[in-house]
Amino acid sequence: MSTLRLAFAGTPDFAARHLDALIQSSHELVAVLTQPDRPAGRGKKDRPSPVKVLAEAHGVPLLQPASLRNPEAVAEIRALRLDALVVVAYGLILPQDVLDLPRYGCLNVHGSLLPRWRGAAPIQRAIEAGDAESGVTIMLMDAGLDTGPMLTKGRCPITNTTSSADLYEELATIGPPLLLKVLDDLPAQLSAATRQNDDDACYAAKISKDEALIDWTQPAAAVARRIRAFNPAPGCHTFLNGQRVKVWAAHATTKPATPLSTATPGTIVNATEHGIAVRCDDGNVILESLQMAGSKAMKVRDLLRGHGALFAAGNHFSADVQA
Repeated sequence: MSTLRLAFAGTPDFAARHLDALIQSSHELVAVLTQPDRPAGRGKKDRPSPVKVLAEAHGVPLLQPASLRNPEAVAEIRALRLDALVVVAYGLILPQDVLDLPRYGCLNVHGSLLPRWRGAAPIQRAIEAGDAESGVTIMLMDAGLDTGPMLTKGRCPITNTTSSADLYEELATIGPPLLLKVLDDLPAQLSAATRQNDDDACYAAKISKDEALIDWTQPAAAVARRIRAFNPAPGCHTFLNGQRVKVWAAHATTKPATPLSTATPGTIVNATEHGIAVRCDDGNVILESLQMAGSKAMKVRDLLRGHGALFAAGNHFSADVQA
């Protein structure tokens, strides 16, 4: 194993988990790139990224260019004389003149089994689509969107209870050791890289807040998957008696056996300590964890103690606060 001269580019916690592995490795980490501090929280004060916080804690030189199309930013990276640049959820586009700078190129850790989900939200879209598995792909970057040759993959199952928070944690555990394995034998890994089949690719579009509004006319399984896919962000929501209700956990059943089994989608079929059954297109979604406005998320058994009448059978969830 030869020691590589590396830089790292990333921004959120998922990236910081991989940066930590590089810091602990035998490779020479000469710089970290992360996005400029952004306003966050109620006070909208500039907040450093998790990657910046970790880099500063370990005294790693830090670069925060607003764009990599700036000649000065390119010159700074060129001066690092890198063997490789590791990119994990950086959030900025790497132009070709940056991709060409490192001796062995730029490596990306991507949160899907490429080419299945390319784009911004592979974790959420895999759950939403009902995929049976997900994973991490390490690839050599090219100018396309997650289209580069694949070096290795790590897999994990998606179950009917897996949320994006769960899958995020699993992939953040799989990715770092997989990355180190590639780096420790990088020339051989590059020589055995596999091209992606573009015919198998799907686009994982960025999640919009509009998608988080629950459409009860959809099939029960689709509603339940979206609820899990959008946990923790942006969180699915609906309205009941003019009140906004967030839904954090749910599962589907297609065997409703109640007098309200043919009710209008969005109708509460029944409510017990085990869950609130809501009619969908072809069955029921059983709501397990909810959050009322101004309150914290609660299990249904706790919520019903103070809001039993609101969630009584026959009441109707809607897509509009006025309904």
